[in-house]
Amino acid sequence: MNETYLRQQVKSILNEAWTEPGFCVPNSGVYPHQWLWDSCFHAITWAELGDDRAIVELESALASQYTSGFVPHMTYWNHPELHQEFWGRPKTSSITQPPMFGHAASELHRRGYEIDEDLRYRIEKAFHYLLKSRTRTSQGLVPIYHPWESGCDDSPRWDVFDKSGHTSRFDVDDWRTTKSQMVGSLVYQSDGSPVANPLFEVGSAGFNALILFNFEEFCAIPGVIDRPTVRDLQSEYQILRQRFVAIWSEPDRTWVDDSHCRAGNAATADGLLGLLVDPKPARFEQLRSAAAFGSQYGCAGVSRTEPSYDPATYWRGPSWPQLNYLLSVAARRAGEQELASELQFSSLRGAETSGFAEYWNPDTGTGLGAIPQTWAGLAIVST
Repeated sequence: MNETYLRQQVKSILNEAWTEPGFCVPNSGVYPHQWLWDSCFHAITWAELGDDRAIVELESALASQYTSGFVPHMTYWNHPELHQEFWGRPKTSSITQPPMFGHAASELHRRGYEIDEDLRYRIEKAFHYLLKSRTRTSQGLVPIYHPWESGCDDSPRWDVFDKSGHTSRFDVDDWRTTKSQMVGSLVYQSDGSPVANPLFEVGSAGFNALILFNFEEFCAIPGVIDRPTVRDLQSEYQILRQRFVAIWSEPDRTWVDDSHCRAGNAATADGLLGLLVDPKPARFEQLRSAAAFGSQYGCAGVSRTEPSYDPATYWRGPSWPQLNYLLSVAARRAGEQELASELQFSSLRGAETSGFAEYWNPDTGTGLGAIPQTWAGLAIVST
């Protein structure tokens, strides 16, 4: 494995994907627009490569922010009318995605980039929306209003919401129809930010872990915690953290989602993102185990102990580069240096073998989804 060559490949992929007004399309054929957490990951990768487009991409990811602080998960820069009827508005989607902008800003700062006042203000507003504008679930978690907001679109954690009869058989077509209906049932406040959804409101463990982690990372940037409005959010953060720690289930070996359906206990990699904020040593073991998540091509997206495990089907078992990266960060932060290196190296092997695919089979490294996809470049980023 020639890491210098792989870095050159990643830079070439990002260069090819770069478009105006300043972001990478994840894949020009399959994903020709801007996605929020993709761009945050691109910014980190640009910074790893020492390219000033790191700041440009992070700024563009937040440029479509609403007055409430809500950041849409998609922006249709070059075709603002596209899917306008579906979302009920031009230019952007009506839902968000995991708030990776806190970590991205922190990573850029660590690498010497200036996070200016406007960018700090936008990130602060985004956390204000998440921590204060969204009502809490029964267990005190921040809800997501659509499966897409979690980033894990077809996760087994959402199977109980499938209208096909809640059978053990997952039907992608039925689920696609259900997801479209869930967009139509969204409830908005006056500026168009989502504040409820009677068909889907879930305290996603992975999403809440990423709120906590990203807020911690944002506050670690010098001067941020001195802002009175950020200090005001600290109490909300502390309450959410206490509630989050309490949703760990020892029998299930995961953090469990909170919803009216009381599902969300499937053993998935995103369900272990709580390791970023509550890193008990014994909880890392399943990432090493070949019987659970461990693999030579990156972490499996669903544990092999789950009946739903399918290493070749979208969000049902493949390895995802962004989850490999985040779990490697979690291991490194917890002092699990050997595991962090193993996760990073196996993800790099998976990225190389798959042709820098959107996701890949964790057992074989076979590329799946869009190939190449820009966020696979995270595999070169040192955690």
